[in-house]
Amino acid sequence: MAVGGDITEITYSHPTLGSGVIFPKAAEDSTYDLGGFRSGDDVNMVDGGGNMITQLSRARWSFEVLCTADMVTAETIEAITAMAGSTELAEWTFSNINGTIYAGTGQPVGDVQMNGNASSFTLKVAGGGKLTKQ
Repeated sequence: MAVGGDITEITYSHPTLGSGVIFPKAAEDSTYDLGGFRSGDDVNMVDGGGNMITQLSRARWSFEVLCTADMVTAETIEAITAMAGSTELAEWTFSNINGTIYAGTGQPVGDVQMNGNASSFTLKVAGGGKLTKQ
């Protein structure tokens, strides 16, 4: 049996910008890429004898989910924007309703755009190495 479900909270701890908690919206999809090595997917990666040529590349880890953004009482968007522009990386944890927690060192990547009407934004965090289960 596979048990998925909501992301209950995301925490970050940045060396100069501080720490905080971000709350994802309920019943939204989340995407994990644990990072590490990938084998190239090219049908032409074969030699004249028909032997496979393996081309390995390193890939960064990433996590993405739709989060809430309270403009009145929280400064989530401001914190995410500041971390996205920082040269220092933060420690992140991603907690699941099923009890699973993943962690990694990285930063917000891509556009940081808040939907003011829905009080939400898509958070994508990426980093080097691997995203690891705690």
